[in-house]
Amino acid sequence: MTHVTSTAQISRRSMLKAAGAAGVAVSAVTAAPATAAGAGFAHPGLLHTAADLARMAAKVKAGAAPYTAGFARLTANRHAQSGWTPHPQTTVYRGSGTPQNYATLYNDIHAAYQNGLRHHVSGDDAHADTAVAILNAWSSKLASVEGSADRFLAAGLYGYQFANAAELVRDHPDFDLARFQDMLSKVFAPLSDDFLVRHNGAVVTNYWTNWDLCAMACVLATGIFCDDKAQVTRAIDYFKHGEGLGAITKAIPVVYDDGLAEWLEAGRDQGHALLGVGLMGTFCEMAWNQGYDLYGYDDSRFLKGAQYVAKWSLGGDVSYTANTRAKGAVGGWSGRETASAAAGVDPAMTRPIWAMIANHYTKRRGLPASYVTRIAAKSSPEGGGGDYGPNSGGYDQLGFGTLAFTRDRVPDTGASPAPTAPSPSGARPQTGGTASPAGGQDLAASGSGDVVGWAAAAGVTAVAGGLLLLRRRGRA
Repeated sequence: MTHVTSTAQISRRSMLKAAGAAGVAVSAVTAAPATAAGAGFAHPGLLHTAADLARMAAKVKAGAAPYTAGFARLTANRHAQSGWTPHPQTTVYRGSGTPQNYATLYNDIHAAYQNGLRHHVSGDDAHADTAVAILNAWSSKLASVEGSADRFLAAGLYGYQFANAAELVRDHPDFDLARFQDMLSKVFAPLSDDFLVRHNGAVVTNYWTNWDLCAMACVLATGIFCDDKAQVTRAIDYFKHGEGLGAITKAIPVVYDDGLAEWLEAGRDQGHALLGVGLMGTFCEMAWNQGYDLYGYDDSRFLKGAQYVAKWSLGGDVSYTANTRAKGAVGGWSGRETASAAAGVDPAMTRPIWAMIANHYTKRRGLPASYVTRIAAKSSPEGGGGDYGPNSGGYDQLGFGTLAFTRDRVPDTGASPAPTAPSPSGARPQTGGTASPAGGQDLAASGSGDVVGWAAAAGVTAVAGGLLLLRRRGRA
């Protein structure tokens, strides 16, 4: 696969030198970088652009808060140490299979990401070399992701994270870019693409929002990393128009008169709702960095949903419109599950998801986001994988948002900071990847139960068959 270099791509060493010479704040970026006409995507351009990385380095060098606190959390994490030894596997199993070794994968991914990020901030090449060694080891060995329905979670979560870790070192002379692109294109993206089309042989609403969202994040991130425009188009189109519960109007089905919008999985439990907000924010940030404003899509619907989850997680009262979703296999067993109220919350529960969202809306766009701002402050400084417990839920986000996403407010020049790249064509996702199991087999509606801090859902029980039904209060 040919690597297309864009004008946004800056070598890691020259970028660090420029940041160090500045010694002060790097100017805020007022618009998402648009892709060059006739070229591939902007690189680096997933969760972090070249300007983002330069800003982090300059702010930490200048001793600016809260960047220094965020960087301290990074350097204290055991995954961020140079010399981390990878343990690549030929097959990764999650949910079933022998052995269930997916923890090995997510620990190595977070070590690669954290070392790559630490290199860009500190300038220490030992961390870049460590990240490259981890990524090359996996791309030389990994052949498949297997297991129960949870294999789709593994492909989605670890696919988007792998792409982000590799994006930080894609210009390193020792990084095998083509081989890594090949691994993403053959091992991770096909599973996620297939899930968005066939949902593992289940009715489309069988799987909660997060199943779609992690698959969407994988398809988008691997598409950008591999310069696959058709893949990126499919992911963005699904966000807007997809049939599953990860599409934005289904994940956030009701907009209320108070400016908040119901997050569907608030009727399930707090942990999964936080995961979903983090995944949708990740999706929007990666799209923004390629010129697509999904943060602002449908009158900033995501902001309204994030505000809702933030208020609720802080212990505030929120409205919830009862909904019933269909469950089961296509042509097989069927049922219904009803969520009638927002679940209970633990105000102490947190995930490293809020700094990115708060800074986009309040600093880039100058919009009020009171609840998101409050919960971001409460969660600061954000850590990353390994800081939120030893099990998989503590590794669902890459984290370190206080360091990575804190930014200066964009000056009010009267110009819109929205990106200017053209909208995708609207093509629907195409089938690809592993075939679905026979009807009724290997379906899961709840995912792995080992996520740290995920509370049991309240009030979701009834069984029957049919379509997703919503009774809407307020305005939709």
